Amino acid sequence: MMTLEEAQQVVDNWIKTYGVRYFSELTNMAVLTEEVGELARVMARRYGDQSFKPGEKDNLSDEMADVLWVLICLANQTGVDLTEAFRRNLEKKTSRDKDRHKNNPKL
Repeated sequence: MMTLEEAQQVVDNWIKTYGVRYFSELTNMAVLTEEVGELARVMARRYGDQSFKPGEKDNLSDEMADVLWVLICLANQTGVDLTEAFRRNLEKKTSRDKDRHKNNPKL
């Protein structure tokens, strides 16, 4: 198992070893959008009304990993500690939404 902190370090080491340098933050934002689109395509075909075209792969886990990779790149570039950011985000959601979903008659 790998922590978020370890993942951030592994990505940074890989970029410095094999990737020469990070793409610019704006380029990586565009790449993240592209990767989310590729994930959406697989989701639409696996769980939605579309079907896979000949030659398309049902590679859901790989597309999710691509999204995570680029997100980690962006975190590294902008100085975001994802472990701390996720902890704070979970606290915010818990405080704000602890009863919201339980009291939602649609759920």
